[in-house]
Amino acid sequence: MDAIPIYQVDAFAERPFEGNPAAVCFPPVGVGDAWLQRVAAEMNLSETAFLWREGDRGWGLRWLTPATEVDLCGHATLASAHVIWETDRADGDLTFHTRSGALIARRVDGGIELDFPATPPEPTDAPPGLLEALGLDASQVSSVQKTRFDYLVVLEDEAAVRAVRPTMRALAAIDVRGAMVTAPGDGEPDFVSRFFAPGAGVDEDPVTGSAHCALTPYWADALGRTTLRAHQASARGGDLEVALDGDRVRLRGRAVTVLEGTLRAPPNLA
Repeated sequence: MDAIPIYQVDAFAERPFEGNPAAVCFPPVGVGDAWLQRVAAEMNLSETAFLWREGDRGWGLRWLTPATEVDLCGHATLASAHVIWETDRADGDLTFHTRSGALIARRVDGGIELDFPATPPEPTDAPPGLLEALGLDASQVSSVQKTRFDYLVVLEDEAAVRAVRPTMRALAAIDVRGAMVTAPGDGEPDFVSRFFAPGAGVDEDPVTGSAHCALTPYWADALGRTTLRAHQASARGGDLEVALDGDRVRLRGRAVTVLEGTLRAPPNLA
């Protein structure tokens, strides 16, 4: 069996053990979906990225949580670009072909910039059970929004975001990928957020690039600026620079490899 390279990378991080860890795997071409899902479950990180070359068109990229495949993931894409460049698998800009179309990664100012589709939220009523699952009272909520993937709940201030204590089983019962809470930042970040997706196998995600595809257009409109600094206030925490560019969002961050190895679980096990 050919060696199957696999890496663990802390994305949206300046140093190891910060930001959001993702696995990056280069499986054999044509491997089955069941094997991919079992690898993602074994890695037990919020996302495992699977990459393969697509001729001169770039890279195929899929993202799987321990429980399911998702349509868009920022931190595992950042981690993928970091590994490709760090291991000299390619040079220059990268094009990833994904469920969400072509995504571009560029090296900028010592970091990585991702070019992602914006998923602007729209005001909506909170579905039954959402606020209760988040441990919130309606009086604490400034606005409820719905994106392509998630609910977005706007709170008054950063302290309220940090104080949220969801009931994960109740939140998993809501028919949506996940829910984010957000508020203006108290200091350097323009806004803060947290993201919960227990129904997708991720109770609280440390740093969520795809959530910022919705948070960026929301806060760009609310604050009247297209370039913003963001902080995801999870236990590990993570910082992003974000910019709204028409119907696209540019996410900037750094990444650090913390583990490199060989997967010794042959695809015929699935």
